[in-house]
Amino acid sequence: MILSADELVAPGVDGPGRLQVEGDRIVAVCQRGDVCQRGDVCQRGDTADVQCLQCHPADAHFPVLVPGFVDVHVHGGAGAAFPGGDVEDALRAVAFHRAHGTTTTLASLVTAAPEELRRAVDALAELVVDGEIAGVHLEGPWLAASRCGAHDPAQLRDPDPGELDELLATGVVAMVTLAPERVGALDAVRRVVGAGATAAVGHTDADFGLTRAAIAAGARHATHLFNAMAPLHHREPGPVVALLDDDRVTVELVTDGLHVHPALWEHAVRVAGAHRVAAVTDAMAAAGMPDGAYRLGRLDVEVVDRVARLAGGAAGLGAIAGSTATADALFRNIVAHAAVPRTAALRRAVAMTASTPARALGLPDVGELAVGRRADLVGLSADLAVEAVYRSGERVPPWHER
Repeated sequence: MILSADELVAPGVDGPGRLQVEGDRIVAVCQRGDVCQRGDVCQRGDTADVQCLQCHPADAHFPVLVPGFVDVHVHGGAGAAFPGGDVEDALRAVAFHRAHGTTTTLASLVTAAPEELRRAVDALAELVVDGEIAGVHLEGPWLAASRCGAHDPAQLRDPDPGELDELLATGVVAMVTLAPERVGALDAVRRVVGAGATAAVGHTDADFGLTRAAIAAGARHATHLFNAMAPLHHREPGPVVALLDDDRVTVELVTDGLHVHPALWEHAVRVAGAHRVAAVTDAMAAAGMPDGAYRLGRLDVEVVDRVARLAGGAAGLGAIAGSTATADALFRNIVAHAAVPRTAALRRAVAMTASTPARALGLPDVGELAVGRRADLVGLSADLAVEAVYRSGERVPPWHER
């Protein structure tokens, strides 16, 4: 299969180009105008033995072609949610987001009782084995009560080594979010890292020094930077500056225009670089659904004008409860608010929605349109609406409510 695009956003390509897929792999990427040594061999070094793409008609053409999106923080969509631990619900949420371009999903859970958390992890494990999701993200329960956001405060607790080790031993936990100020949290960071998972700092009131201690212990990720963490102050820079300043840390931003002002995410990109900023949806079950009443874990959520907030109670009346965003919307927002030319804006958006989150999770197979990578592709219109999604070289059917 050969795909062509007016704007092919791939390493070494600047403008129109073509891409060849065989099976589930990208086997050639060429820019229009590549010179051929003969009529059938491309001169480009990384595709020297591949039949020239210019010599064959394209099977499909798109105004813009980008790698499949990688969402490392998503709780659900299409009325379904991961925290419930229901496999059919999980597959529904995955299918919904996949149709919007998310070809790699990290299923995020929320704070819950130990037995409930373990049941959810065990249920989702089969989807990791099947390749439907890339792993499980434990966002809680080891979070600060003062910054719990849409997490059940009754279930927040200090990390217990036994519970944590048991969850990590499943082999499917890819990321764990902790508040460094919880008793035993720094040791927990080391346990997470030792198990080969990513330790993330989030939902925290930790000061600058304690956040740096968490990074020194091995934390390499910031869960939705700015949201549910102590704000920057001129006498106490807090976690935000500590996380932004360290080149080893990838920071999440929910670029839906609600969680963080676009000027602030642009500032974060200028400070850290797009290679360290991962756009995430933080989507919950209401993504793709009408306004109304929903659940996030055990908490009631009310969605009004596409904004999800807690319906009330001790967890904090009106707190933002995830989002209703999809990754293609994040991509469009990044491009629309980038104070750089369109080509640079597209590259920035690809970094934030694909290559940076893939690198943060240590996934070498996805995140770029490059030879040898899995053929996860999103064909976009000129105004960046999704026209087609391919995963492992297979076209993903459009989402239809069912």
